[in-house]
Amino acid sequence: MSPMTRRRLAVFRSNRRGWWSLWIFLALFTFTLFAEFVANDKPFLVSYQDSFYSPILKAYPETLFGGELETETDYRDPYVVEKINSAGWMLWPLIRYDHQSVAWDLPVPAPSPPDSTHWLGTDDQARDLAARLIYGFRISILFGFTLTIISAVLGVAAGAVQGYFGGMVDLLFQRFIEVWSGMPTLYLLIILASIVEPNFWWLLGLMLLFSWMGFVGVVRAEFLRARNFEYVRAARSLGVSNPVIIFRHVLPNALVATLTFLPFTLAGSVTVLTSLDFLGVGLPPGSASLGEVLAQGKANLQAPWLGLAGFFTIAVMLSLLIFIGEAVRDAFDPRKSVG
Repeated sequence: MSPMTRRRLAVFRSNRRGWWSLWIFLALFTFTLFAEFVANDKPFLVSYQDSFYSPILKAYPETLFGGELETETDYRDPYVVEKINSAGWMLWPLIRYDHQSVAWDLPVPAPSPPDSTHWLGTDDQARDLAARLIYGFRISILFGFTLTIISAVLGVAAGAVQGYFGGMVDLLFQRFIEVWSGMPTLYLLIILASIVEPNFWWLLGLMLLFSWMGFVGVVRAEFLRARNFEYVRAARSLGVSNPVIIFRHVLPNALVATLTFLPFTLAGSVTVLTSLDFLGVGLPPGSASLGEVLAQGKANLQAPWLGLAGFFTIAVMLSLLIFIGEAVRDAFDPRKSVG
């Protein structure tokens, strides 16, 4: 590890708010990555007549447990529960509902308030709110990570080519970006939603068409500044190819600005998905979505737990990402010292 890298890590650790935010975010993200093992309407493990089954990993017919139907077992059906408990046992996850499970035995009409079974209550379709927040947190972060990483790769490559070659390449690229950035993204999403049902990959592809431009400016500026440095001229005079100069000699200097920009772009990507789901032009209906939770809170003001749960989940997520971004920015700032 180089002295520069050690200094940056030391500066990052010295920012206690960013350092603890990183660990809290990693803990929450790891927890939600295994959402199926935390919130599910199927047990981890079933022991029946001295045999073991894992319903989370494989579907089993009801007849296997002494039932009468050939369809997949409903492990919350009292009839099935009695059959299994008479000759075995079931090991359940922490929350016995997934993001699409409907609670048919609510004591009051949905949305029901928090109780010992539904810790955060249910939404207006009698689905467990805690399970939907866990699954929604995961899909929001995965969408944000995927969009940010691919956008960074495309934007850095475009900015590098544009800034390194300059001249007509830079001029034409800039005019294209000016025209392309003026496209109405929200209108395109609304038009898309009226033609096909948007899903994770449709939304990701459409957002990628525009999100990569956010990285072009900082990378282009670094390459325009470095393209005439002495070490770049020396490499050219020695016959080093342009791709080698771009990726080996100039790009590491430009990545400093890009890396400090990444956490804020991730937070923006999560916000975009949440906003689209809130407007109803995001993920398909029924998907675990933080934006849909907020929309239900707006539509059901008599159930404040919906809006409050969605708000605090998004607020904590974005706050952690912003704090991490500030710590990364300080780590790459040469004027910062270890405090």
